Amino acid sequence: MTTPLPHGLPGLFIALEGGDGAGKSTQAALLHDALQAGGRTVVRTREPGGTPIGEELRSLVLDHGHGEIDARTEALMFAASRSAHVHQVILPALRRGDVVVCARYIDSSVAYQGTGRGLGAESVLQLNFWATDGLRPDLTVLLDVAPAEGRSRRTSGTVAEDRLESEPDAFHTSIRSAFLELAAAEPSRYLVLAASGAAEEIHRAVLRALAGATA
Repeated sequence: MTTPLPHGLPGLFIALEGGDGAGKSTQAALLHDALQAGGRTVVRTREPGGTPIGEELRSLVLDHGHGEIDARTEALMFAASRSAHVHQVILPALRRGDVVVCARYIDSSVAYQGTGRGLGAESVLQLNFWATDGLRPDLTVLLDVAPAEGRSRRTSGTVAEDRLESEPDAFHTSIRSAFLELAAAEPSRYLVLAASGAAEEIHRAVLRALAGATA
């Protein structure tokens, strides 16, 4: 598997990954607030999305009612959104020396489209390396959630599941395995945490990992 070099820019890039319902948005908000309180300029963002075109693509690829979306088209839509996101938002922030906290990045495409949709991890990885000029996070926090727990969390409120969330548990089981395999292949780049833990405990673990990485 081809691995790009670190970005070498003055900023810090942190990605939050994991299955649907893992708590990525919660941890992104906590991390944003903690880093801002510590005097850092933080750009909190998400994928798909983060730019006007990215948000349009997010709606098309995740919302129900847009007709059939085959696996390759789905992968290309995520990659297109990510390319705009990296070049219009993430890279400029890293060049300024900001901290970027992003819910989902390339690993999500490798897991969901590469494994879940059966397109092949390496093919999806190389597509996204091309789309992003090989930019990778300084740290990826993987929030590991069991499919049943993730679904319970997603359906506990009033918001309906999106196209990918509503896939059967077998699909989400394959996603979970793919994320864990990615983390096992490059352990120095990942912090794997059980999403079942208390939000504040998870947050403290992330802060400890960041302190060690930037010491």
